Amino acid sequence: MASPTLKDVAQRAGVSTSAVSRTFTDGASVSPKMRARVEQAAQDLGYRPNALASSLTTGRTKLIGVIASNFQNPFFLEFFDRITLQLQARGLRPLLVNLSTETDPEHSVQMMRAYSVDGVVVASSTLPPAFATAFRDAGIPVVHSFGRFSAQPTTHVVGIDNTDCGRMAADELLARGYRDIAFLGGPETATSTQDRLQGFAARLANHPDIQTSHSFAQAYSFHAGRAEMLRLIKTGLAQAYFCGDDVIAIGALSALQDSGINVPGDIGLIGLNDMEMAGWENIALTTIRQPVTQIVDATVDLMVQLLETPDHPRKSRLFACDVIERSTLKPRRSGDPV
Repeated sequence: MASPTLKDVAQRAGVSTSAVSRTFTDGASVSPKMRARVEQAAQDLGYRPNALASSLTTGRTKLIGVIASNFQNPFFLEFFDRITLQLQARGLRPLLVNLSTETDPEHSVQMMRAYSVDGVVVASSTLPPAFATAFRDAGIPVVHSFGRFSAQPTTHVVGIDNTDCGRMAADELLARGYRDIAFLGGPETATSTQDRLQGFAARLANHPDIQTSHSFAQAYSFHAGRAEMLRLIKTGLAQAYFCGDDVIAIGALSALQDSGINVPGDIGLIGLNDMEMAGWENIALTTIRQPVTQIVDATVDLMVQLLETPDHPRKSRLFACDVIERSTLKPRRSGDPV
């Protein structure tokens, strides 16, 4: 049985096809009586307006490109799950785009134009601010989720203060009595890695009696974290590591356990993100929680505002993080504040 058409609805309602088209076009002028007749006819026939056809009339596709550069990180799967639901709830249509091998922002802009998106969410903590700025310069509304904080951002940024997270991690390790402390970050070129290391190193610089070091995994991935920890096991281990991402920390934990090294008995680990896997009983990673629900809500709110007011003043929206205590660090020393 063929699906009902716009013409079928017009015949049942006793109106013109243009009246039906206006009824299902946002912002079009239709009398309440006409709208009621058309909507009732559409309901009786089981008619659903064609979104693509509507976009030809309005010039708006309601497509929002959600682009990311690391689909291998389970944390971003949680983000995609939440943001696609939120965009759909606001009458928008998410379009996931994988930019794992993309380095040219202009090519990405051309791709989004080819898809006729109304806006773009750049979901990445590794891409530089200039990547999101390229969309702004092309006249495409853009929000950079997990982007680098700036007091004067070039685009709208929603995320966390990665530098402050580095300080938080250093404070946790100091409070638990570790004297030889290291940073195991993601790719050295990633802005998130740079900022987390900066905050971590700056805090520990106030404690000259603490031995510090740092190294980098090749990617924000389990295998990269495992490979780097296996290398460190051969060259000499610190007492505790701030891993710049949960997935790196879980890779490092795997390498330590397979090498017969007890966590937290021999080595302490703290991660960042608090992705779902971090809380699994066989992992139980102590970590710094990134409030993904708040970040998604703010991202979608900003995108809706930009679609309505493209020149909406640019701003950075940051959300506080907190430490989630599990089982990969030794307890705080008696008398230390919680």
